[in-house]
Amino acid sequence: MTAKPNRMFRKNHFKLGTFASNCSGGMSVTKIPTRWDASWENNLKLGRLLDDAGVDFMLPIARWIGYGGETNFHGSVLETMTWAAGLLALTERITVIATTHTSANHPVVVAKQIATMDQISNGRAGLNIVAGWNKPEYEALGLSLPDDHETRYGYAQEWFEIIRKLWSDSGTFDWEGQYFHLKGVHSDPKPVSKMPPILNAAGSGQGRDFATRNANFLFTPAIDLARSKEEIVELNELADSKKRDVDVLTFSHVVCRPSEAEAKAFVETFTGINSDWAAVENLVALQFAHAQSFPHDLLALIKDRMAMGHGGYPLIGTPEQVADGICLLADTGFGGTTLSFVDYVEEFPYFRDNVLPILEARGLRLGD
Repeated sequence: MTAKPNRMFRKNHFKLGTFASNCSGGMSVTKIPTRWDASWENNLKLGRLLDDAGVDFMLPIARWIGYGGETNFHGSVLETMTWAAGLLALTERITVIATTHTSANHPVVVAKQIATMDQISNGRAGLNIVAGWNKPEYEALGLSLPDDHETRYGYAQEWFEIIRKLWSDSGTFDWEGQYFHLKGVHSDPKPVSKMPPILNAAGSGQGRDFATRNANFLFTPAIDLARSKEEIVELNELADSKKRDVDVLTFSHVVCRPSEAEAKAFVETFTGINSDWAAVENLVALQFAHAQSFPHDLLALIKDRMAMGHGGYPLIGTPEQVADGICLLADTGFGGTTLSFVDYVEEFPYFRDNVLPILEARGLRLGD
């Protein structure tokens, strides 16, 4: 089997994907009845819509307990390995990424899972590595979250080195490391694509060292674009020092309507008094306590943005205005962005028909 070129590795092409469609509520911490229902039926509808439209990837969140509040935001979540395998079997072009927590998943098992998904899809599987940050989830699984980033990322580094060796070595091998002790291990079949795309979101120094050492794509939020521009230069220099090419991606929330007034009116409908503020408070508190994905000096200033789209960059307005926002992200230095909607299946077709042609006409995305 010969893999087709993975859309994630297209050059001179601003990548677009979706984020968190496997999670109840998606990225919007809202109480409105029409908030995203993360059923398998809806995810399959979305996957086929995205596939037909030439969108590059789908990225899930691996979550084990919700954020509480009135809606228990992210309380219902489709597990990412099985979700991705199902979507890959029923689509043709799109890359589908599985998000995996290193602490809860053995590397030998993960290597086999991703290789199987790559076989199913003829080279369209991807892996998003999470070194861990959400302490209540660790406690729910009976695990201990190391307080220091050095331990978290030291473990993740050894974890991924084992996977990489399983994917590249034809024979069996032993492994004697700090965290893993393996005897006579091997993994066949290998991924069709040799090395599937690797993603990682990192905010700390240790995390960014890990991402630029191992990942093809590093996720970071776009809150202050002037700050992001400097940050991307630093990340590119860090990757260059390791002789690696790492694309920096971000995430966005879309409200696209025929007029700016309609778009703003819908934002008012699902935010404000209709935001699940108790869940937002829990989300922000956990980010402060355990994660460095968001800059802590900005996190308190963007609670409204956390409610609207989990902190994603706002793309609000007419198709032209939304396209302008995406072009601004590209001009800042980002190589792509995920997209979220209050209702992905209901809202994506308007984005597809009215925003994607503008991006292609401006040369930001390659046509099929």
